[in-house]
Amino acid sequence: MRTLRPSDLAREHAISTQAVRNYEQDGCLPPAERTPTGYRIYTDLHASALRTYLTLITAYGHATAGQIMRALHEDDLDKALTIIDRGHSQLLRDRETLTSVRRAVDHLITESPSDTTFSAETRTIGELAHHLRVTPATLRAWEAAGILTPTRDPATGYRHYGPADLRDAELTHILRRGHYRLDHIATVIGQIRAAGSTEALARALADWQARITTQGRAMLDAAAALSRYSAALHR
Repeated sequence: MRTLRPSDLAREHAISTQAVRNYEQDGCLPPAERTPTGYRIYTDLHASALRTYLTLITAYGHATAGQIMRALHEDDLDKALTIIDRGHSQLLRDRETLTSVRRAVDHLITESPSDTTFSAETRTIGELAHHLRVTPATLRAWEAAGILTPTRDPATGYRHYGPADLRDAELTHILRRGHYRLDHIATVIGQIRAAGSTEALARALADWQARITTQGRAMLDAAAALSRYSAALHR
């Protein structure tokens, strides 16, 4: 097996030799043998480990990639696979949330709040509940879910719903009729607040979809690299 210097591994990925040494110290590369004068001796196995680790970073991030590599070097394949499973599970949750939000946005675009003058006013909890034909307890549940953020009268403690809350309450009412869960509605409302409009949110969701697709492809690449490295490690 050929021997490699830290600079050989670093050059392939345009990183510093110190980074290579740090990755070894952190357990992301297998331990290197040393020359009598203390210089590290790397091999093709270390080069494969570095390629695998950097591919895992793209798919799972630095922390998770490090956990996977350390588990492999501890000869605990099941632990490594469990960490990978968690990453795929999180990506699936992201996909499902995105699907729910996109459906909700489509719903919002086709069914706008009916009262165009309503958003220019401030209302009490009773007035808002009456307008939407829901109970005050429902509005308090929406507030607890982070959907509504009414102000409080410092003297009485009564809730006052401003223009943004009135808009969000109307949108929530629409989505609840579509049987959307409160946590998904909270995500939609938060995205609308950040984006400023449903049209801007639709563009943001397209970017989110692209990121999820990119991460999914990166996970496929990481799986292939990890399979090759695991086989080489056990040889």
